[in-house]
Amino acid sequence: MEMASYVTGFVDGEGCFSVSFSIRSKMTNGLEARPSFSVSQHRRSKEIILWLQEFFKCGGVRYSKSDQNFKYEVRSISDLVLKVIPHFEKYPLQTAKKEDFAVFTEICKLIYSNRHRSKEGLGRIIELSQKVNVTGNKRLPRNNLLKLMAR
Repeated sequence: MEMASYVTGFVDGEGCFSVSFSIRSKMTNGLEARPSFSVSQHRRSKEIILWLQEFFKCGGVRYSKSDQNFKYEVRSISDLVLKVIPHFEKYPLQTAKKEDFAVFTEICKLIYSNRHRSKEGLGRIIELSQKVNVTGNKRLPRNNLLKLMAR
């Protein structure tokens, strides 16, 4: 129990819940929504990144030479819904990140229940995604996504 609380505190300070989008012509609506949970640390703290992967028993770790950071990331929707989200529901975040988490959870559950396959469901995901990680760099601006989907 003590380590679980530590994980939540660490993620409160260092973690990120985000949603990205990619244009995919083979997808029903032409877009793919990709939620992601990640934590990055300088190479000096590689052990904590590897420990997080072991703690959640999912996800991957990669190294970035440009910033010398290791990044732990979970993108599998089933791992997000069945492993990551339940942890933070049981051991809640305490900072403003809990608001991002609540929206992230709703998005993941919409995708997990295949609601992203309908225009209405994907539209709701795009709408919700505007509230998550709002300071991040958006390769595809959210207001353009609905236009791309309408094609």
